Amino acid sequence: MYRNDGFRELDRHESLRLLGTAAIGRIVHTRQALPAVLPVNFCLDDDGAVVLRTSAASELARAVDGTVVAFEADEVDRAARSGWSVLLTGAAEVVTDPAEHRRLAERGPRSWVAVPPRQEVFIRILPELVTGREVVGDRSPHDAEIGA
Repeated sequence: MYRNDGFRELDRHESLRLLGTAAIGRIVHTRQALPAVLPVNFCLDDDGAVVLRTSAASELARAVDGTVVAFEADEVDRAARSGWSVLLTGAAEVVTDPAEHRRLAERGPRSWVAVPPRQEVFIRILPELVTGREVVGDRSPHDAEIGA
């Protein structure tokens, strides 16, 4: 984080808690040596991993399997001038274990696109580095830290 930029740093626990409340996030990966950002729906698994559901034939599944990616989500209230942003960096992998795939099929995120169950895969992003920041309306970050 950048010091004195008007935001309060969030610890890992608070960052993951907020990330679990978001409906949409963005996966950042490399496509043809350039950064690519794709909005996705997701869920957090019990261990804090981000889980995505997509087609096995998707470019995303091929591009991120076995690579390090970033994942970002945020919430902003423009009227209140408040919000937060969480950035998670870690290794992405396509889930290949049949039992794990069945478990995620029951409780994982639902795809927005109709994909036949036999053609869908789950991508897990293991949280290696988690950072977050928050701004709280007209209050300064110093006020938020001391509970003013």
